[in-house]
Amino acid sequence: MVKIGIVSLAHMHAFSYGAALQKIPGAQLVGIFDPDQKRGAEGAKRFSSQFFPEAEALLDQVDAVIICSENSRHREYTELAAAHGCHVLCEKPIATNLEDAKAMIDACAKAGVKLQIAFPVRFAEPVRAVKDLLDQGRIGEVVAIRGTNRGKMPGGWFIDRELAGGGAVMDHTVHVVDAVRWLLGREFISVYAEVDSRIWGIPLDDCGMLSLELEGGIIMTQDPSWSRPKSFPTWGDVTLEFVGTEGVIYLDAFAENFLVYDDGQGQILQEFYGGDMDYGLIKDFVAAVAEDREPSITGWDGLKALEVTLAAYESARRGQPVRLS
Repeated sequence: MVKIGIVSLAHMHAFSYGAALQKIPGAQLVGIFDPDQKRGAEGAKRFSSQFFPEAEALLDQVDAVIICSENSRHREYTELAAAHGCHVLCEKPIATNLEDAKAMIDACAKAGVKLQIAFPVRFAEPVRAVKDLLDQGRIGEVVAIRGTNRGKMPGGWFIDRELAGGGAVMDHTVHVVDAVRWLLGREFISVYAEVDSRIWGIPLDDCGMLSLELEGGIIMTQDPSWSRPKSFPTWGDVTLEFVGTEGVIYLDAFAENFLVYDDGQGQILQEFYGGDMDYGLIKDFVAAVAEDREPSITGWDGLKALEVTLAAYESARRGQPVRLS
């Protein structure tokens, strides 16, 4: 039995991860720590689990933790977990700067614990199907990609620069960058970005457009904007169009749904019937701990996705492309 705790419920995905844990044989949600005691106690009650007012008390009773805190606290909680010998699944982005990301990787390596980053898009069934097609060379050599990850503006700490590290570009770029790195096995080598706040009147960026280049001369554009209305039914609309020398593949990670017109709630809802990507992520992490194997999504993957995101902000500041090392 793999005993797991959740550290902070600040990120909304924590509730999906908690629900996934309860479905996985061989996994036990031991408890929840949250510096916001009211939120933590309510979350623990929701999952019929125990609330821990101190992180150390939880860490002493588990094999691993899922960290869903504000972005700027990822390093703090990861280093604390590593010091207690606990494996870590950390919500994305891995950190708000490369120094913290490297420190997290080093702390886990030194402690001999696993560090996995939460990129659930890799576990979406359409994404895995496209991975197979690309590996088979079904569209020849990929020459260009068009991507999106547009969603609604989340508010709260997500628009606090100190806690989030950035706005829409920070929030939504990393998902697509990680997916493309995994799908193609190529690294990004340059970024040009236009970043601004034009939609919600917030102090952080709510829209942007990235022009990127990958190894082998592949060009890509990415729209990570918070441009969807408040009633939008998902956190993003992850799409990717791959243009190859022998064909085109269009991917929509959230397309498997029914539209429900709910007059009672006065809104249109999506009922998703496809595979649960969050469940796939959590199941994979539990298996990595139980089987004592390397996580499928490593701290290095998190760092490389963050590197592209930070380069986008730097490019927007400079008004010119930024080369990646």
